[in-house]
Amino acid sequence: MSLRLAIILPTYNERKNLRPLVAKLDAALKGIEWEAVIVDDNSPDGTADEARAISLDDPRVRVIERIGRRGLASAAIEGMCATAAPMVAVMDADHQHDPALLPQMLAALESGDYDVAYGSRFAEGASAAGLSSKGREKGSQLANKLARKVTGMELSDPMSGYFMLPARILRADAHRLSGVGFKILLDILATVEGPLRVKELPLTFAQRAEGESKLDRTVVFEFLIGLYDKWLGRIIPTRFALFGTIGAAGVVVHMAVLTTVLRLNGGDGFVFGRWITEFDVGQSIAAVVAMTFNFVLNNALTYADKRLAGFGPLMRGWLRFAVTCSVGMLSNIGVAAILVRSGFHPYPSAIVGIVIGSVWNYALSSRFVWGKYK
Repeated sequence: MSLRLAIILPTYNERKNLRPLVAKLDAALKGIEWEAVIVDDNSPDGTADEARAISLDDPRVRVIERIGRRGLASAAIEGMCATAAPMVAVMDADHQHDPALLPQMLAALESGDYDVAYGSRFAEGASAAGLSSKGREKGSQLANKLARKVTGMELSDPMSGYFMLPARILRADAHRLSGVGFKILLDILATVEGPLRVKELPLTFAQRAEGESKLDRTVVFEFLIGLYDKWLGRIIPTRFALFGTIGAAGVVVHMAVLTTVLRLNGGDGFVFGRWITEFDVGQSIAAVVAMTFNFVLNNALTYADKRLAGFGPLMRGWLRFAVTCSVGMLSNIGVAAILVRSGFHPYPSAIVGIVIGSVWNYALSSRFVWGKYK
């Protein structure tokens, strides 16, 4: 019998979930030739090693361990492109997605009547009991409402993370997918040209078995990133837009700190001798605070796929960020100070300094703090 189906399992800290899930897949897919492709983002709990250990006993299980890359959507795309199976399914490894739906999805696609089959948490007969709170359930429903506007499809749960489609459809448009955030099905539905025939199956969304949810506090932000990427990402690159947005927020922080320092020191008087003014001190303090603010948000959001974690990596990252931004910061302070001494108002002068420094900050921090341009 030839391979018919590949199940793609993006993982992060899912070590304890793997063996029970493989057993469930084996029970659900009797008589179907399948393989499981575990795409692990270098989990610190040893998920990839556990996957390799399982594959020694069960060659249907393969693992792709990604180093220096993170993100559920990009992991799913990579896994779907790494199999020879004609049909590919994506599901979570946390046991919230019921493998019993897989044969029904496969039958719907192999019938030739549908292009995509997916499990819906909100279809008639489904249950969203596995959502951690009523707030998260309402948030999912709101996100689905927005997603329906993006895709133009009246589906009950286009934000579902459990779906199946022919590999040829995925590969044909893989280069056009954004790979941003968590909702790869939304990305596919919004990207593939031509109407897709979609089969909706009611899903009982179960409680998570082990480990941490991949839907952390940045998920709403990443959902908005995905929408931006679909609408404007080809005009202004998404990562640059994020960096610029956070930089704009940093301007607000910078100006607030500068205003506070100037007011505390009473205005324009000289301090620390003839050549260093209160403005110089305030601009310096504001630049450092804003730089730290930008580093924290860029690490959490702009470079979420390369996010630095832990005290040591964060401190080293902040130091690298500080070093690579030092020329930009000095340009910021120097240009602003020269403009003030030339008679310009302090606040416009500060903004000019910020703009000049930000160009340097983006270019070098992208390369030396988080690894590469993208």
